[in-house]
Amino acid sequence: MPLLEPKPGALRPHGIGGPSPDRLPEWRAGGTPEPLRGDLTELLGAEKVLWKASDLVRYASDASPYRFVPQVVVVAEDLDDVSAVLSYAHGHDREVVFRAAGTSLNGQAQGEDVLVDVRRHWSGIEVLDGGHRARILPGTTVARANAALARHGRVLGPDPASALACTLGGVVANNSSGMTAGTSRNAYRTLSSLTFVLPGGTVVDTADPLADEELARAEPALCRGLMEIKREIEADPELVARIRAKYAIKNTTGYRLDAYLDGTTPVEVLRGLMVGSEGTLGFLAELVFDTLPLDRHACGALLFFPSLPAAAAAVPLFNEAGARAVEVMDGNTLRASVSVAGVPADWSRLPKDTTALLVEFRAPDEAGLAEYERRAAAVLARLELVAPVPSVANAFTRDAATLHGHWTARKAFVTAVGGARAPGTTLITEDFAVPPTRLAEACGALLALQAEHGFDAAVAGHAAHGNLHFLLAFDAAREADVARYAAFMEAFCRLTVERFDGSLKAEHSTGRNMAPFLELEWGPKATELMWRTKRVVDPDGLLAPRILLDRDPQAHLRGLKTIPRVEAVADPCIECGFCEPTCPSKDLTTTPRQRIVLRREMVRQQPGSRVLDELLGSYAYDAVDTCAGDSTCMLACPVGIDTGALMKEFRHRRHGRREERAAEFAARHFAAVEGAARLAVAAAGTVSGIGGDRLLEAVTGAARRAVRPDLVPQWLPRLPGAAARRLPATPRVGAAAVYFPACINRIFGGPEGERGPSLPEAVVTVSERAGKPLWIPPDVAGTCCATIWHSKGYDAGNRVMADRIVAAAWSWTAGGRLPLVVDASSCALGIAREVVPYLTDENRALHADLTVVDSVVWAARELLPRLAVRRTAGSAVLHPTCSMRHLGTEGALREVAGACAREVVVPDDAGCCAFAGDRGMLHPELAASATRREAAEVAGRGFDAYLSANRMCEVGMERATGRPYRSVLVELERATRP
Repeated sequence: MPLLEPKPGALRPHGIGGPSPDRLPEWRAGGTPEPLRGDLTELLGAEKVLWKASDLVRYASDASPYRFVPQVVVVAEDLDDVSAVLSYAHGHDREVVFRAAGTSLNGQAQGEDVLVDVRRHWSGIEVLDGGHRARILPGTTVARANAALARHGRVLGPDPASALACTLGGVVANNSSGMTAGTSRNAYRTLSSLTFVLPGGTVVDTADPLADEELARAEPALCRGLMEIKREIEADPELVARIRAKYAIKNTTGYRLDAYLDGTTPVEVLRGLMVGSEGTLGFLAELVFDTLPLDRHACGALLFFPSLPAAAAAVPLFNEAGARAVEVMDGNTLRASVSVAGVPADWSRLPKDTTALLVEFRAPDEAGLAEYERRAAAVLARLELVAPVPSVANAFTRDAATLHGHWTARKAFVTAVGGARAPGTTLITEDFAVPPTRLAEACGALLALQAEHGFDAAVAGHAAHGNLHFLLAFDAAREADVARYAAFMEAFCRLTVERFDGSLKAEHSTGRNMAPFLELEWGPKATELMWRTKRVVDPDGLLAPRILLDRDPQAHLRGLKTIPRVEAVADPCIECGFCEPTCPSKDLTTTPRQRIVLRREMVRQQPGSRVLDELLGSYAYDAVDTCAGDSTCMLACPVGIDTGALMKEFRHRRHGRREERAAEFAARHFAAVEGAARLAVAAAGTVSGIGGDRLLEAVTGAARRAVRPDLVPQWLPRLPGAAARRLPATPRVGAAAVYFPACINRIFGGPEGERGPSLPEAVVTVSERAGKPLWIPPDVAGTCCATIWHSKGYDAGNRVMADRIVAAAWSWTAGGRLPLVVDASSCALGIAREVVPYLTDENRALHADLTVVDSVVWAARELLPRLAVRRTAGSAVLHPTCSMRHLGTEGALREVAGACAREVVVPDDAGCCAFAGDRGMLHPELAASATRREAAEVAGRGFDAYLSANRMCEVGMERATGRPYRSVLVELERATRP
């Protein structure tokens, strides 16, 4: 048994509320049953088959109100894997659902049998024709694709609010559009070609001139069936007119029947049908988009009206003026948005009926924007606006920061409102469209219907296109609440269709909650053509059954998920998945959303449950140990849920008294610990040079087994050598600031073989050169930012070191009169923010006097204006650290690097390296997984300099790329050296 064994049962939820009716049943505690597990393992390999109960549970939720637990999860790596799964499913009567980001709002990413993950290995973009086209893999997020296109002045047409998280495969499968796409810029209109795999395994590239010939040879019955449906539709003028009319407004209900009118061959028809098919007709393996100009000149305004109908009445005026976007947010949405960073706090005091329009004009040049501003001013003069709180300006602006703030509030609609819902309630997101000229009438009718059924919903949407979204919250565990929701849905669907001839789904696609109402909107003839389409393409019903087509009138009430109460920090989570792209462990173990989903399943269980025991057994490593603790999930989450902080709390819960005392002892005697660590690094370097790395790996491996693997770092090749024993000598008199070299820079040196000054020497030298001399206190040894203890959940040690560093810094800086410059971004974050909750009242008061400055910010603000750059590198690639994202200092890193190199590149796939102090040494597999995509991008070309601003992040990137990363401050010293 390890010396410091985790406290047993520490991760067991305190208040298990089960048994919940939708809990995972006991018989599923063993995970995927045989022979399914064994068959797929033999077919694909063990690493591609996820079978544990925890795997199945974490894939059972998406951003919708539904929850279906798969039998098995397959992580497909390529087309061969997809074809193998489809072939196996055909031979064994299985069902298959494809899942990418899991941001779908209607249960499209959930399956009850074989679920195939097509995100992890399916990301990538190839820019074509100077940016006018782009070939994109389906697991690529919209934001990632647009980042690559922006360098060419181009952008994709679809622009969903979930662009940071949703993938292009899902965008096409659902025909998602967004704020500005409307009916002309959506996936159906801008998709040039695609490659897909049919249920029978046939691969079709619609851009291939021989595609129809090959398809006719491989799937003759399918080709005949499609052409028969096409001829039948074209022979019915009334049906043709109906189809064209339905797509005059936004509509994603059912299959795209206009594909039969727009396509002339089976391949062309299939190309159209695949858009919005929700994975029911085939797997979308590759997408080629026609891109659009990225009009960089913009102006916009957030305009406040006394009511929703009043705001809706103004929409046609802005449409006529040429607005690119006209978005509506009602009072509930505006008030809930105060939870989003940057949204004015006084919005919480807005009157109940207040509604805002977010209006934006975009143009390719200055003259075009000026003309739009003239038109906007003319419309503005005709409106009766209100300003119920001081922050309301009701004016158009070009200020990019202001516009970004407006859009942040708008895009957070679902998550912000969902986060503010009553605890324990399930969130339903509805999405419909009416003719834009009838928007005001529809708004009034919707509000009346909500009131009639006892809902106080939040409303927002793409008003320019007559497309509204609204959110309902109810308790899925209460039959009365479910019945109320069912009655509302029936009335809402009839209202939309019978009064407004609208679309029941405008851009979120049919999904499970609208499938029962498909015939209500389309009528029996068109609906039967959709069923025939499914039978022609997928005669065995293999793909995604019950997601788009379902004859059960109660299907939308099946699988509604309960939301049991969990830890307060995580309880607002609506499982939207916005946090997942930024998570370092997403391709290794779990994501923040999945950590919370698993926690909720534990609470659904009853005491003594085998499922609970299985989940707890996996949670320690999959969730707690492999969380980097960087908390970038908090930045991505619109309601600021810090899952990283929760995992640190769980680490604390696992500590026994002996372990906490040992950590506190280390904090109280850190000067000795620090000295011993530097000597150990120096000795290890000597041993490694003599006997290689195997001896050190064996020694640290034995220590890890004796103490605990999550506490003792593993020796890794390419670790840097020891830092110099002494820091540079600096006088206190005349110092412009106090310099605190982080303990990591007092222990580890620079890259192996690196010539020139150490980081402390470089910082001191370049500051002196700029006339801003620094003073290093003689007693910095034994002090630390406390992140070592904070990241591991050692509260007692954290408090000791937090109080020590703040008291020392206050003394060093003469009571805060001088700034404290810190040479590691994570340490700057630690001292500036993270120590505060652990301070005594006295030291918290001292902390308020301190000015903590990241050394990169110091260089950008104080040094660069006073330095002469004498030599520059040709190119530099940057690794911005996650601490910089929290501090908002990425711009300073770019600025300093820009002075040192003629070309500065930040990889599109840059993210947290997960080295996280020593976590990359505790779990090297975490860092390797987290850096895989960024490292591949960096390796794609050579650079003259590899720069960052945190030594352990630099070590992590060195290990990932084999390139010598160093501090941008060292490069700045070189660039300005006389």
